[in-house]
Amino acid sequence: MANTARFERIDSVGVITLDNPPVNALSLAVRTAVRDALSSAHADARVKALVITGAGKLFSGGADIKEFDSGLSNQSPNLPELIALVEDSPKPVVAALHGTAVGGGCELPLGCHARVAMAGTQVGLPEVTLGLVPGAGGTQRLPRLIGVQAALDAIVSGKLMSAEKAHELGMVDVLVPKGGDLVKAAVAHASQLAASKQLTKTRDRAGRIADAQSNAGIFDEARKQAAKRARGFEAPQACIDCVEAAVTKPFAQGLAFERETFQHLRTSSQSRAQRHAFFAEREARRVRGVDESTKEFPIARGAVLGCGTMGGGIAMSFANAGIPVIVTEGDRAALDRGLDIIRKNYAATVSKGSLSAADAEARLALIEPTLEFERAAAADIVIEAVFENMDLKKGIFGRLDKLCRPEAIMATNTSSLDIDEIAAVTSRPQQVVGTHFFSPANVMKLLEIVRGAKTSPEVLATTLSLAKRLGKFGVVVGVCDSFAGNRMLYPYQRQAQFLLEEGALPEQVDRVLYDFGFPMGPFAVSDLAGIDVGYKIRQHREHERPKHLRHSSLADKLYEMGRYGQKNGKGWFLYEKGNRTPIPDPDVTALIVTASKELWIERREISDEEILQRCLYPLINEGAKILDEGIAERSSDLDVVWLHGYGFPRYRGGPMYWADSLGLDHVHEVMHRFFEIHSDWLEPAPLLGRLAHEGGTFGDWRRS
Repeated sequence: MANTARFERIDSVGVITLDNPPVNALSLAVRTAVRDALSSAHADARVKALVITGAGKLFSGGADIKEFDSGLSNQSPNLPELIALVEDSPKPVVAALHGTAVGGGCELPLGCHARVAMAGTQVGLPEVTLGLVPGAGGTQRLPRLIGVQAALDAIVSGKLMSAEKAHELGMVDVLVPKGGDLVKAAVAHASQLAASKQLTKTRDRAGRIADAQSNAGIFDEARKQAAKRARGFEAPQACIDCVEAAVTKPFAQGLAFERETFQHLRTSSQSRAQRHAFFAEREARRVRGVDESTKEFPIARGAVLGCGTMGGGIAMSFANAGIPVIVTEGDRAALDRGLDIIRKNYAATVSKGSLSAADAEARLALIEPTLEFERAAAADIVIEAVFENMDLKKGIFGRLDKLCRPEAIMATNTSSLDIDEIAAVTSRPQQVVGTHFFSPANVMKLLEIVRGAKTSPEVLATTLSLAKRLGKFGVVVGVCDSFAGNRMLYPYQRQAQFLLEEGALPEQVDRVLYDFGFPMGPFAVSDLAGIDVGYKIRQHREHERPKHLRHSSLADKLYEMGRYGQKNGKGWFLYEKGNRTPIPDPDVTALIVTASKELWIERREISDEEILQRCLYPLINEGAKILDEGIAERSSDLDVVWLHGYGFPRYRGGPMYWADSLGLDHVHEVMHRFFEIHSDWLEPAPLLGRLAHEGGTFGDWRRS
């Protein structure tokens, strides 16, 4: 039991403490230790009841996910067996919850005879986010405690709930105020249960599921909602099936159905991909030159230079995290316009019920607007978010260098410009870093953290921690044109437009990518972002285009026709007023057909498979170049970038993981064939060729 669980007796109550840092994962060693402690307690006449609690900051983070692939999760005692021992205990067992109790760490308490929780504890069953269903009785016991609708809401979404909410619903029996003695309260409750000599097993509670037994519509509606909110994902529908089994089958049969479903999903491609994404997000925090001993600068106040679309969104991100932020603009009209948009954004969130009016006002109060550039000197981090112009940004950083405190971080939100050139105008390039937020910055979860040649480890560590505080996934990348995400995006967009010239139409290309799992196809995305915006970016980058490689001129022609996208109701598609649904436009079809003729291209029928490969394989190929150049630390970092910045379907794991699952020899062979036919931009990356030849994967590749 050393280092996995501890046992002590407090009067007549045995207390089992899970002790498996850092999250008290329910590994085989922990399960074995708890089983042995239960056995000893049952044999000890002095022990009348038991309490299970967790050491450290939390009760349990759930199962050890790494055991899913090793087979250890099925070794006896597996979690369902352990929970059955707890539920069948002749002596009352009470769970004492604090911090978090999630996944298997929530299922174990559900099998106890009562639950005592510290106020503020987070509980729930997030297995669906790993492409799984709860596999140790969660879908069978939770509905019996809190009712079917509440259980569906919790299990299908995977969202956690507070102990206060769980107490209100009936999952938590006793709520201990913050600062109270949790174990003492749990011991007292366990003693009361022992004295009463009346134990009710969760499995035997039928009252909360009775209403749903005559209301099959509750599951039909849940399936419709899940299909809409989690399109393409298997696990949400499987969760509904399992909760339905809790209502329609005897407990033992429902439990067997849940376990069978769990085991099936555990080996599915979707769950493997989602588990990869889970670990990739955590691995991204590991950065060369940064470790736990790296000093971090305190961030108590931020400043954002510019209150446009990006600047306003960044300011909201700070305010949403409870960090005061100064926002500057060059003139009153621009500042007022930006603040008005921020107010409208908060008002919209309040109207949807996602935020209270009082909380919205509190967040607005954290945003300090000013026309005085010098006010930025008060900030611990200053983020420049002005127009994408090198001379303009260099001028700003020259001024910041004279204003900011020595330890202040000077960051730029540039999406493509050279961080090192910007840093060079300062006397402290080690304090300069790129913080590439994605639009809308207050919503999107990705933050590309761009490490300059002289960016210090302390600045990187601080920015990574800030990203977490802001609710972002921070991914560190190196300096190159457009960094990692957008650099991979460009070949995707290029090939989509080349496919139009060769025979496809926007609606076909978008359908293929939508069916693959993207929330939108490339042309609908272009209309949403603004064709005029894309045009200006291309004009800015025109000098960087290799002379021997061509671009499609279709998007430029749309711009010249005054078709800017959703903002004026016509772009690649038409849009009815108040409706964002893209409608194919015969005028665009005619434009495309004419362009093909002008290029002497004979239009042909293009298969869905070719569209998918022509759009995504060049994207992966560019990712291989980025890895080879050392711009990204590892391939999984690129997966995180595309999962959270571009809507790559999570159940496919990210582009580099997906390529590995297809086989890099296949991807290389297809890219080579495309290059022989089309040549433009399609030459296979050297790293892709090497790995294909060696039978390697991006996931296993490491920089030497």
